[in-house]
Amino acid sequence: MPMIKTAVATFVSAAALTSAIGLSSAAVAQEHTIGVSIPAATHGWTGGVNYHAEEAKKRLEALYPDIEITISTASTPGEQANDLEDLVSLRNIDALVVLPFESGPLTDPVRRVKDSGVFVTVVDRGLNQEGIEDLYVAGNNHELGRVSGEYIRERLDGEGDIVVLRGIPTVIDDERVQGFQEAIEGSDVNILDMQHANWNRDDGFEVMQDYLARFDNIDAVWAQDDDIALGVIEAVRQAGREDELFIVGGAGMKDIIKRVMDGDELVPVDVLYPPGMIATAMDLTVQHFVSNGPVVGEYILGSPLITQENAEQYYFPDSPF
Repeated sequence: MPMIKTAVATFVSAAALTSAIGLSSAAVAQEHTIGVSIPAATHGWTGGVNYHAEEAKKRLEALYPDIEITISTASTPGEQANDLEDLVSLRNIDALVVLPFESGPLTDPVRRVKDSGVFVTVVDRGLNQEGIEDLYVAGNNHELGRVSGEYIRERLDGEGDIVVLRGIPTVIDDERVQGFQEAIEGSDVNILDMQHANWNRDDGFEVMQDYLARFDNIDAVWAQDDDIALGVIEAVRQAGREDELFIVGGAGMKDIIKRVMDGDELVPVDVLYPPGMIATAMDLTVQHFVSNGPVVGEYILGSPLITQENAEQYYFPDSPF
């Protein structure tokens, strides 16, 4: 999850959001081809992105027979740039939904797609130049941090010792940490240490092992990401300290959601950063062609707290993530 630009506004017509249900396929005036370019399933979250993209393709093509969706996956920024060229020259796409592998290398390729007259939707990772895309769809990283911090603060009654495992050094990570720190500001919740675990299970395990060796008392762990959280869980269990603390992750991985559903006291909640945002982006892009309302601007998804009471609605057992 590399670069993401700061989301400052949300503007999508209400008609555009509701028309997918209310409009029949007859409302589509002509055939349109939508290209979807996403990273290959190199880790858990992008595996979820791939799953939700394929599910959205099946659903939207069934609902709108005159809409054709083609999905390409790339393992490198260069491969994704080549995919974009092929989508324009070989598939003659009318719209592009792109989750950039990396922001910098994909900025010029996406600009060239836009210059060819294609409607462009950018997902999650903002480009290095603003104003290229017509529509931007993303999660809310600041809110993910804020919701996590508020839960830990309330659960600890405003005081306690915690450790933090950050992601990769990126704007995304900075936004999450800023939201978290603002949420615990003014309380007696004390951050013992804060280290990068790179949104990686093995790194999460190693960082948490270090924390457990250095700190005799840890009341809570903010793992920030569910891949990290799995490593933290294993380290805590190997140390036999499950009864001393609780862990808050983030994203919505099915393994973590299942633990929350089952009432796992070690993982009582999760905070959503949905890989399903790709489906939201595809839905809205289709509405550009079938709705009489504007579909432009920014659509920023919330980061709800997932609890045992609501976890079932976020659980996708067939997803790899």
